Amino acid sequence: MLSNRVTILLATALAPAVWGTTYYVTTEFLPPDRPLLAAVLRALPAGLLLVLITRRLPRGSWWWRSLVLGALNIGVFFALLFVAAYRLPGGVAATLGALQPLFVAALSAGLLGQRLARRTVFAGVVGVLGVALLVLRADARLDVLGMVAAVGGAVTMSFGVVLSKRWRSPAPLLATTGWQLVGGGLLLLPLALLVEGPPPAGMTAVNLLGYGYLAVVGAALSYALWFRGIRALSPNEVIFLGLLSPIVATVVGWLALGQGMGPLQLVGAALALSAMVLAQARRPEPKLDDAFPPGGGKRPAKRGQSSVAAG
Repeated sequence: MLSNRVTILLATALAPAVWGTTYYVTTEFLPPDRPLLAAVLRALPAGLLLVLITRRLPRGSWWWRSLVLGALNIGVFFALLFVAAYRLPGGVAATLGALQPLFVAALSAGLLGQRLARRTVFAGVVGVLGVALLVLRADARLDVLGMVAAVGGAVTMSFGVVLSKRWRSPAPLLATTGWQLVGGGLLLLPLALLVEGPPPAGMTAVNLLGYGYLAVVGAALSYALWFRGIRALSPNEVIFLGLLSPIVATVVGWLALGQGMGPLQLVGAALALSAMVLAQARRPEPKLDDAFPPGGGKRPAKRGQSSVAAG
C-alpha cells in the first residue's frame, strides 16, 4: 500500500512539474501577446482528443458538473492567471498562487469534513515563504487588480480541486479529464476572440510545436495525472505538489535562459520542498503490540480513550 501511494504521489507530481515549463515554452516557442489563445489551444484540442479516444460523453448531472469543474480548473482559472501575469511581476503572482494549499485545507474542512490540522497550516505558511524567497524580487510592483486576479485564481483552482474530490465521476479518468478540458476551452474561446481577435496568420513550425507540447503534454497528460491523484489522494496531499511549479520554472529559467539563482532562491526552494514533504507525511499507525501486548491481555484504555478503541 505504501509503495502504491508513493507511486501515485510521484505520478501526480509530474503534472505541476510539467506546468513549470509553461513559461519557457510560452516565451520561446509561441507568438507574443497571445496568452488567451495559448490557453484555448492548450485546453480545447486536448479535451477533444481525450473525448475521441474514450468515446464517452457526460450523462445526467455530469453535463453541468463537467462545465463547473472545467470552469474552475481550466477556464476561469486560466483567465485570472493571465490577468495576473499581465499586471503583476511573475514573482508576486507565483507567491499569491502559493496560497492554494491554505485555501484547499480550509475548503476541505468545510466541504469534505476533513480535519484542519495544524501541521497542514504550518506547511502552507512555509510553502508561501519558500515560494516568496524563490521568485519574489525586492523591486516588485504591486497592482490591485492583478493581486485580486491572482488570489481569485488560487481560490478558483482550490474550489476545483475540492469539488473534483467531492464529485466522483463513474466514467473513466480520461473521459472526465476530457470533459473538463473541453468545458474550460469552450469558456475561454469567446473571451480569446473578443480580447485578442483571430489567431495570427502564418504561424511557424516552432509555434505549432509549442502549442502541441502545451496541448498533449501540458494538458492531456498532465491533467489526467493530476485528476488521478485527486481521486486517489486527499486534496491537501495533491495541492502541495503544486509547489513544484515555481521550483521547476526557476530551474528551467536558470538552465535554459541564463537567469540568476542566488542563495535566497536556494533557501526558498528548500523551504518549498520541505513544505511539500511535510504535507505528505502521515501519522504512524499504532503498532500491533500496543493493542495486543504479549501474554494475550489488552492494555487498559488511556484517559480519554474510548473503550471501543481499547478493545
